[in-house]
Formats: sequence, C-alpha cells, structure tokens
Amino acid sequence: MHANDLLGEKHQFRAGLAVTFEAEHGDRGMKASRVRLVDAPVREGVGVQRVPAPILPPWSSRDEPNDGLCDVLSGAEFQQELTEALLESAPSLTGSQILAIRRAVLGLARQHNWLES
Repeated sequence: MHANDLLGEKHQFRAGLAVTFEAEHGDRGMKASRVRLVDAPVREGVGVQRVPAPILPPWSSRDEPNDGLCDVLSGAEFQQELTEALLESAPSLTGSQILAIRRAVLGLARQHNWLES
C-alpha cells in the first residue's frame, strides 16, 4: 500500500494498530487501498463501512484461524521467519547466501518501516 491509500490522519498510523482495507490489483500485484484505523471514527463519505475478506499469503493454511489482521514482527522474529522460508523453499542455499539475503531483505524492511521498532 501507499501512504496515499491511508484514510484519515496519516500521523495516527503506526505499526501494530488494527486497520481495515480494500484489496485491489496494483501495478505490482495485490495491494491494500482505502486503509483506515479500526477504532477511528468514520466521517461522512470517507472510509470503509465493511471489513473485506482477508487475503491469505501463499504459505498460510486456510485451516488456520485468521482474524484478518497481520502480525507485526520484531527484527529477530522476522529474521527467523525469513530463514525458515528460505530453507524450506531453497534448501540448496548456503549459509553465506542466506545471511546475504537476510541482510538485504531486513534492510529493505527497516527502510519501509515494515518491522516493529
């Protein structure tokens, strides 16, 4: 999602807060649009009146309970999840390759504030 897709006061958004959104196709695939805080008041003509069905990531099981919210991970939790995903999807990667990929992806995640502070 892009900051322009945030409804309401943008300074109120931060990691860990519950939001609702509409899923739509963007230039790079699926993205969240019309994002608003769950507890924020809806002004006339602004915001989403319904909670859309969540889009599960490909590694998620449809049998797992899902509240429609995503987890915000710490840097260490993110590294652990990423390492497990890399080992599962590409077991021939070497330790140095995994470390290089993790550094690059972690840097990107921090740059975009995708991780818990």
